[in-house]
Amino acid sequence: MLRGIDVSAYQSSSYATDGLSFVFVKATEGRTYVNPKLAAQTQRGRDAGLVVGFYHFLWPGNLDAQASYFVSKAPDRKGDILAVDWETTGEGTHASNAEKDSFIRKVRALRPDNRVILYCNRNFWLNVDTTSYAGDGLWIADYVTAGKPRIQADWRFHQYTDNPVDTNAGDFADKAALKAWAQSA
Repeated sequence: MLRGIDVSAYQSSSYATDGLSFVFVKATEGRTYVNPKLAAQTQRGRDAGLVVGFYHFLWPGNLDAQASYFVSKAPDRKGDILAVDWETTGEGTHASNAEKDSFIRKVRALRPDNRVILYCNRNFWLNVDTTSYAGDGLWIADYVTAGKPRIQADWRFHQYTDNPVDTNAGDFADKAALKAWAQSA
């Protein structure tokens, strides 16, 4: 099991990388927001030799436009992982199952050389999701023991705490296996 973190504008661009194998960096949200630390946080991960992923916080509506916006802002490099963050927005809404599925498929079509995965919390996966479609993999948020999310589904990444930062585990034998998986989109 590998260790990693996810970062956004709330975290430093000089986050600690010791002992990490991967990082997910928030790239975009909706059709207007770009993480102002995207370039610096990406470079920090690359300089440390981490497998880098990017995520988009999904809003309901305008799925094609959101997918295009995301891929226009997230760096385009084979082996990077792309993720859709599917959860409740600040307005108390969320994208539908069909919208979530459509977004994943659109991003996959726009970036065929990248793995595209779904990030959601345990409640969304068990109680909101009706299709079980997670693209190339599931990244689940469930604050329990690292690597032991309480779901009945295959997962690739597990966010198991947000204290002091969003800390994740990767279900891979080693970093080489993660890199090989990410490269084989």
